[in-house]
Formats: sequence, C-alpha cells, structure tokens
Amino acid sequence: MSTPPNAAHGASPETLASGRVEMPAIQTFQWSVRRELWENRSIYIAPLAAAGVAMLGYLVGLLAAPHSLHGGGSGDTEERFVMLVMPYGHTGWLLLITAFVVGVFYSLDALYGERRDRSILFWKSLPVSDFTTVLSKASIPLVVLPVIVVVITIMTQLIMLVISSGVLLLSGMNPATLWRQLPFFQMQLVLIYGVIVLALGQAPLFSGLLLISSWARRTAFLWAVLPPLGICAFEKIVFKSAHFAHLLGYLMTGGTANAFSFRTASGAPVDPHFIPLAQITPGRFLSSPGLWIGLVFAAVFLAAAVRLRRQREPI
Repeated sequence: MSTPPNAAHGASPETLASGRVEMPAIQTFQWSVRRELWENRSIYIAPLAAAGVAMLGYLVGLLAAPHSLHGGGSGDTEERFVMLVMPYGHTGWLLLITAFVVGVFYSLDALYGERRDRSILFWKSLPVSDFTTVLSKASIPLVVLPVIVVVITIMTQLIMLVISSGVLLLSGMNPATLWRQLPFFQMQLVLIYGVIVLALGQAPLFSGLLLISSWARRTAFLWAVLPPLGICAFEKIVFKSAHFAHLLGYLMTGGTANAFSFRTASGAPVDPHFIPLAQITPGRFLSSPGLWIGLVFAAVFLAAAVRLRRQREPI
C-alpha cells in the first residue's frame, strides 16, 4: 500500500484533515524573500546595469589613456597611485549609491504597493504571518542588496583587473607590476566591511521607510520626503540650527564617520578612492551609542509596520 505524500513529510492527522501543511518558519521566510526577488527585478538588474556603465567607462578610459594602468607617467607616487585605484573606487561608489536608491524606492513601495493593487488580499490568504512578510521585505535593503552589491562589485573589479593584465601583456609589459601596485584584496576587504557598516547604520532609515509604506494611503514618497524637509526648514528658520539635517545625514551615510578614520596618524586626509585597512575602526563603530539606538528604533519601526499591515485594508 502506498504512503500518502503528506504523511511522508510527517504531517499530523489534524493537518491532513484540514488539507493544509504548514511549512517551517525558515522555509516560509526563504520563499517570501524569493517572492520579493521575483516581483522586484530592479533589486539585481539596477546594480548589474550600474556595473555595466562602470565597465564601459573603464574601457573607454583605458582606450583613451592606457598609461593609467601603471599609474600614469608623470606626477609623484601618490598621484600615480590615486590614478591607478580611481576606476575601482568609482565602481564601488557607483554600485553603493545605486543600491541605496533602489533600497529607498523598494522600501517605500514594499507594503504600500500591495495595498494599492489589492494583492494584499491574496497574500494574506496564504499561511504566511505579517511578521514573516515584513521581515522578508526588510531583509531586501538590509541583507540581500548589500550581498548583491558586494558580489557584483568584486566580479566587476576582477574583470577590470583581468582586462588590464591582458592589455599590459599585449603591450609587451609585465602585468605582475600592476598586481603588486594595486591593493586589490585589501580593497575587497574594506568593501565588505563598509557594506556591513552601511547595512547596520541605515537599518533605522529603511525600517522607517517600510513603516511609512505600511501607513500611507497615497503618495508614500511625498510622506517620506516632505515632512523631513519641513522639519529641517523649520529648525533652520526658528532655531538657526541643523541638528535634524545632521541626523538625516548620519542615517544616510550609515555612521561611516565612526567606522573609518579619514585622516592618517600625521593628520593628512585619506583619499576616498582607497581607504586602507589601517583606517577602519570597528571598535569605535560598535561602541557608538548612535548605532545601538538606531537598531532599537529599527526594531520599533518594524514592529509597528507588522501591526499596521495586520490592520490595513486595500486602498
């Protein structure tokens, strides 16, 4: 006699009688994240497009000035080094900015969009809790996008390095010189560290945008932009200060001022195209009160978003 498929998975008699098999929470969360990737292809298409633009710019620059592969032919050592690492730094910054913009627009539409197109009625009919749904949506700008950015940036910069080595070989030069001059692996370690810092520091920002997305009945973007601008203008006019604007800047930059030391021991500024490993300050970042206060606010915002999603009806 054959065994029923549900019984083979260990379903209880009550579950079999109801005709529904509950998935484990982890599996439900994974499928919820996959759903977000299926429905929002800009999550990975936009970073890929940015990487393509960066690669095109690098190739055009390489054809116009091939001497930049070894840091140029004139100027001091520091200037030649900056010229060498500049394309890699620009690629990383472009992808980070792209991911931030995608994360902002995704967060504002994540919970608002499903109420606008009434698809929330279908998703609420599935055995997926509001907590799992909101958490899966929060994981996109805070986990998935950072991972995508790191992978695409490393792959793009690696392709740039391979192309550079090939050009040097065709020019009769030794590409080992480029590998010795370019701190490629150090750049990748700083990139990974910086992305983690941004994800932690920007958690209250994206969680707040998700809260606005779950609350707004229309024009979620305006609700996210106009009130902060109004507060900044009011504070500037009345109190002649800009504390709220500084707070917004802190949230947008993810607290990188505490995660890096942008000046050397001698007091000289560090070039933003390449930040050495010696300039990272994880202890100062993890011990900063702003980080932990921000994470507490992020948890409060997500809890409020879960509650609102449970109560909100389609628009």
